[in-house]
Amino acid sequence: MKNSVKMMCMGIAAIVLGIATISAQEQRAPGEYSLTPKFGVKGGLNLSNLYVNNVKDENLKAGGNIGFYAKVPVTRGFSLQPEIMYSMKGAQENYNNVFGSGKYRFDLDYLEVPFALVFNVVSNFNIHMGPYVAFLLSAKVKDVDQNGNITGVTELNKDNFQSVDYGLFGGLGFDVGNVTLGARYNYGLQQIGKDGSLSGNITQNSKNSVLNFYVGFAF
Repeated sequence: MKNSVKMMCMGIAAIVLGIATISAQEQRAPGEYSLTPKFGVKGGLNLSNLYVNNVKDENLKAGGNIGFYAKVPVTRGFSLQPEIMYSMKGAQENYNNVFGSGKYRFDLDYLEVPFALVFNVVSNFNIHMGPYVAFLLSAKVKDVDQNGNITGVTELNKDNFQSVDYGLFGGLGFDVGNVTLGARYNYGLQQIGKDGSLSGNITQNSKNSVLNFYVGFAF
């Protein structure tokens, strides 16, 4: 899986570099003709999971993401976009036993700092990619019954988890005036549990995997 992700990132980078080399027009998004920085807020939906060797979708958990971003044009068609986000990650596991049925939601909440390289393919459409680093805010397990009601919450000891997560991301964005619609995939490179801890043994060296969708408003 790691090799395939690396190949995907290299492929996207090659496409972007090819576009930048071949295209003589170097497109800019609306409002970037003076290379003026834009600031905004963004938020949306996370579909998160944990993986060891291969990313699977049977334990997807829905969460949210919200935060701030700055888009700083460097040249025509190329911008830097640092962000500060609150991001809800984790996974869930369904259960069905003599005591009932429902799901356990494993919640990991982070303060995440992505740094995106943004390439405008055309004036309203961009490809973006880059690294992220995230700082663990909380870890908990919620017991949710079959009706969607939370019947119990167990706070987990943060000291048993890595306080810093990091990884790579890539995505697509579409600009409509000062509104941005986008989708992004985050691939974690840091195992979430510490070696030798109970949490580390339970999570079995799992790492974060997140697909997020968002809407951004520039001002």
